[in-house]
Amino acid sequence: MQVDLAYGKTGLTVEIPEHADVSVFTPTDLPGLEDPLAAIREALMNPAGSKPLSKLVSSSDRVAVIFSDVTRPTPNHLLIPPILEQLSHIPDDQIVLCCATGTHRPDTEEELHAALGETVMKRYKVIQNNAHDPATQLCVGTTSRGNRIMINRTVAEASKKILTGFIEPHFFAGFSGGGKAIMPGMAGLETILRNHSPENLDDPRCSWGITEGNPVWEEIMEIAERVGADFLLNVSLNRKKAITGVFAGALQTAYQTGVSFVR
Repeated sequence: MQVDLAYGKTGLTVEIPEHADVSVFTPTDLPGLEDPLAAIREALMNPAGSKPLSKLVSSSDRVAVIFSDVTRPTPNHLLIPPILEQLSHIPDDQIVLCCATGTHRPDTEEELHAALGETVMKRYKVIQNNAHDPATQLCVGTTSRGNRIMINRTVAEASKKILTGFIEPHFFAGFSGGGKAIMPGMAGLETILRNHSPENLDDPRCSWGITEGNPVWEEIMEIAERVGADFLLNVSLNRKKAITGVFAGALQTAYQTGVSFVR
């Protein structure tokens, strides 16, 4: 018996012995939006709990746009260009695109070009988080749990921070997306390891789909609020990685709408 698993970019087919007692649980899968780009533009112009992005950011702002690294299936090629359209009144040299690698390896040049496109790569400055280099980080305070908040300096010093990502159940953070663009995405190793500590991960509330009382998730959102998440653009995806929902606006409002949709 053959079973197709969601693995990597193309999937993985495994052989199961015919005599094995196997149950396959398939999650509810929604169809992709007919015009995801139009849906993204509409969400940016009519966000939840926030001014439209074009009116939220002024021409004097220094803007950090945070996007997912290659380990995540976030459709950056669809999310980033509409954001930049809404920032057309901002000088290019006041906008930095920040690859949220967390503790992962840096994206290669080829991976960045595939994610952002040639035009965006040529026009805007792109940086990647280096969690292992304290010289690139700034301490912006301490969480209520005593965790020092070490954040990439470019993000910390930006006057406007725009977070992107996708929402799905996460095996210990409850859900992906939301504040995870900042922590662990643009955080220092010290902060990440303290948040992902054995003590936290041993908490039974650190599990799929649980946010209330989840120490990892609650601290992630606390850090995002402390750093200053000014605007969120998140999407939900189906098994084919097509966009099924778009959620934009204030961090808590847009994110909770997205989480409720994904549930």
